[in-house]
Amino acid sequence: MTELHDLDATSQAELLSRREVSSVELVRHHLDRIEAHAEALGAFITVTADQALAQAAEADALRAGHEATQFLGVPTALKDLTSTAHVPTSMGSAIMRENVPTTDAYVVELIRRAGFISLGKTNTPEFGLSSYTDNDLVGPARTPWDPTRNAGGSSGGAAAAVAARLVPLAQGSDGGGSIRIPSSCCGVVGFKPSRGRVSAGPVGSDWTGLAGDGPIARTVRDAAALLDAMAHPMPGDLRPLPDPDIAFTDWAAREPRRLRIACWSDPYLPGIETSASSVAAWEEASRMLESLGHDVVDVVNPFPPELEPQFNVVWSSGMAAAPVPEEAIPSLRANTRYWMARGREASGVELARAIQFLEATTREVLASMNSFDIWLTPTLALPPQPSEWFTESGDPTEDHRRELLFTPFTAVYNMAGVPAASLPLHWTEATPDTPSLPVGVMLAGRPGEDGPLFSLLSQVEEAAPWADRRPPGPWTS
Repeated sequence: MTELHDLDATSQAELLSRREVSSVELVRHHLDRIEAHAEALGAFITVTADQALAQAAEADALRAGHEATQFLGVPTALKDLTSTAHVPTSMGSAIMRENVPTTDAYVVELIRRAGFISLGKTNTPEFGLSSYTDNDLVGPARTPWDPTRNAGGSSGGAAAAVAARLVPLAQGSDGGGSIRIPSSCCGVVGFKPSRGRVSAGPVGSDWTGLAGDGPIARTVRDAAALLDAMAHPMPGDLRPLPDPDIAFTDWAAREPRRLRIACWSDPYLPGIETSASSVAAWEEASRMLESLGHDVVDVVNPFPPELEPQFNVVWSSGMAAAPVPEEAIPSLRANTRYWMARGREASGVELARAIQFLEATTREVLASMNSFDIWLTPTLALPPQPSEWFTESGDPTEDHRRELLFTPFTAVYNMAGVPAASLPLHWTEATPDTPSLPVGVMLAGRPGEDGPLFSLLSQVEEAAPWADRRPPGPWTS
């Protein structure tokens, strides 16, 4: 018999619709799994069990009255960077341990409006700054495929929770790869939408144009469904995309047309090499896309290395602008203080020039690549790494260098504002010393063309399904 937690959110919603399970039963089942496994994986910072069960009872009452949305009563989780009213939201920082917002992020309101029930706040690094998840609250998030290795960041807790079947899908956010990186490390689907697709309101801001919320799931159809819930602008958004004319779940059910796909596996930064496992995953994906009838063309990485220092000016300025009291700065982690100090060194003129450089340069890249529908690259240059690998030097400058060695592919898509997804298409061979580890590949589309990208993702999933692959360990039972 298939266990409830082995079903994706769409299948769980179907059970609820047929009254074969109640929302209270479904939520309690996942809360029991969180109690049993979340601490070992560092998946959650806060669990909202009482609130979730109360909402599940309300969902069951609405279903009894035939007032149900499709996903009414299905469990999910929210990233601890995301403002959630009356729920502790620490942003991964010990200095924010007691922070309890009074306002929901608009994306939280939309997810709740779609009927999903959050079971808690997932683990994230301090202020979401790093490509690995670790903090002074609950420690690192770990990939269920090998808990000695980090789940990636900054949505590491969300990806670990989805991979370990603690929730069927979860909300994440991505400013430089923070959905796709942990999705690769944990063997799940991570989708970064186009710039402006998901609102940062009412209290958040996307002044950099880099960050946005998106779904993490085990199946493409679930990722599309969660984005359907999220993708609605609110008045006052800085650069909103309108509600899509066609639902992303409908796009995911469509066969894609024949596509022209550009492929590269070399990082845009000199001195960084792509690991053999990442290249193997990319080569397998390239062959698969050709077998599906698409035109696959090898090209030189079109992004210039000059983007990276300008990206750092924008990234660090955001941290420098955070409302952290001066007396609290010594309590921040070394990596956070590093980015804050770099941001404080940048002048307003330097920041304006950096933003203009990112915009002009990525516009030039997009124009030069306009004959291609899709881009294919590895998601990461390395497989999942131990948490201590990132920080063992004790030098934040070295930590940053290692993060670049780990993830030199993802941030350029944030700079360009295009939709991009990591798919779990490859696993390394197990050895006596190392278990099999997931290795993602990344597919990106043109700006605003999230829907056609979902069509391709579904086609790839059908050709090489992954959802039944379970990580070893106690969380598989």
